[in-house]
Amino acid sequence: MRPSAAKRGLAQTRKARPADEWAAERVFRPLAQLLVEPAARLKLAPTRVVLCHTGLTLLAAYQLRRGQRFSPALLLQLKTVLDNLDGQLARATGQTTLTGRYLDSEMDVVGNLALLTSLHGPLVGLGANLLLSLILSTDYLWEREYREARGETFRAPAAQGGDHPQVLAALERVYTLYFVPQEQVLGRLFEARYQRRAGPHPSAEQRRAYTPLGALTLSANLGLSSQLALFGALTLLGRARWYAPSLLLQAGLLLAAQLERERRVREAAS
Repeated sequence: MRPSAAKRGLAQTRKARPADEWAAERVFRPLAQLLVEPAARLKLAPTRVVLCHTGLTLLAAYQLRRGQRFSPALLLQLKTVLDNLDGQLARATGQTTLTGRYLDSEMDVVGNLALLTSLHGPLVGLGANLLLSLILSTDYLWEREYREARGETFRAPAAQGGDHPQVLAALERVYTLYFVPQEQVLGRLFEARYQRRAGPHPSAEQRRAYTPLGALTLSANLGLSSQLALFGALTLLGRARWYAPSLLLQAGLLLAAQLERERRVREAAS
């Protein structure tokens, strides 16, 4: 495939975002793009890709528990390529479904939990996995806020219906139990901080000031592709246990970005 054609193909199947995640856009999505056409020819369902990369993550977690380094690091990068493939394949073939969206999000949590508990045990592993989920939820919410402040559509509706009702209902229940409380707590916190800084009569300019592209760029680059690239690199170096503490540093960076968001609101009000 010629470079220009490859770029057009990537543009057609990528998820449009205001801020790009460098690791995804420069490494993993271009690699995944090479697999879209063969997967489409094989009529491979995106949900099967999700189950496949979840299996790779669980295998990597098992190997980490056994003290291996190279193979789990490699498996995590393969998982990330396939994690980028499932969405591109769904968009390229018109197979974006609610089932696929829920399944992808929930299987990522299962895989992340397996990785972290394999290294740190159930207690620390659960805590680290929750912190990782909060970091990823912050990016989700900041993108939603950014788009709403500018009158943009946040997420396009699923292109295909026909979800199995019982499967979809089960996945929705899991999402409601795990993700929705995080989104509600963080969303209310961000809104309360905004209202406190914006005053009784906030303006559209203040809302845009509260949702700067810089903060969104930071949160986007703490996305799952970047997380697994870091996890894999630390694993290869024999320092996989450093990953969980790195989440505290990432949370600190997001806190600093939140304080900057608030400063911008005060500045816009003056």
